[in-house]
Amino acid sequence: MFGLERMRALHAVATHGTVAAAASALHVTPSGVSQQLAKLEREAGQRLLEPHGRTIRLTTAGHVLAGHAAGILAQVEKARADLELLRDDITGPLRVGAIPTSVHALLPPVLAVLRAQHPGLEVTLHEGEAEETMPRVVDGRLDVAVVESWEHRPVVVPPTVSRTILLHDVADLVLPASHRLAHRKAVDLAEVDDIPWIGWSAGSGCHDWLVLVLRQHGNHGRISCTVGSYPTQLALVAANVGAAVVPRLGRDSVPDGVRVVTTRPALNRTIYAINRAEDDDRGAIRACVDALAAASARFENPA
Repeated sequence: MFGLERMRALHAVATHGTVAAAASALHVTPSGVSQQLAKLEREAGQRLLEPHGRTIRLTTAGHVLAGHAAGILAQVEKARADLELLRDDITGPLRVGAIPTSVHALLPPVLAVLRAQHPGLEVTLHEGEAEETMPRVVDGRLDVAVVESWEHRPVVVPPTVSRTILLHDVADLVLPASHRLAHRKAVDLAEVDDIPWIGWSAGSGCHDWLVLVLRQHGNHGRISCTVGSYPTQLALVAANVGAAVVPRLGRDSVPDGVRVVTTRPALNRTIYAINRAEDDDRGAIRACVDALAAASARFENPA
């Protein structure tokens, strides 16, 4: 029934004694306070102020309503404080999705840090490509996701989602050590026309990206093996089964029998952390993104 700002004006007059003092406390003009009080009197249907010598004083109705105003404003401040505590509270569930290479390289230290620094946080982790995790962030089923965006296949981030750059990564060509191009420092993918390819599972974003990159470089080679693990792909290359393209973030070590060659041109991707924009100030979200950024720092442009 009564506007909050009008109740605030009445409370200020009751507290400070004059319209001028109330205006100073509220950082508004005296005429602004007078206008709010006049509107409040119309809403109340009673006089709330009366002349008192050269100044004014509250009527009985004014004192009654000012008492209610004090209670209402106290409740509003308590609600605001409670919301601020909730915003900074780093407890409860936190649902994270991440691409496989980041699950392997980034998430173990990130989860360790979150567990040590915020023991009240209940983190669950889901592995998945951007096409799976992005919609889950948008509709609230995930709180944070780590996604990749290739130069040849950039990820589309909806306007309701915030993204934070974690690192820039490069994918290299990996060949059996016995391959005719294995001694080279850089290779155009079009040159690799005498050996099958090893890629991720058909239908995945990584598989589609590899097909796209090969076609763009004039390579129409056959993808003979589809496996969802870069260490397994490297093992297959070492066994002379085929060639693969592996991001540096996805390589812990290179097995014997494998040679790593840079591509010409380079195959670049950016790794992002994404979350709903409305959650940017949530303490748990900030803690997770900060931990991801710290873990990513040692992988920037890995060799």
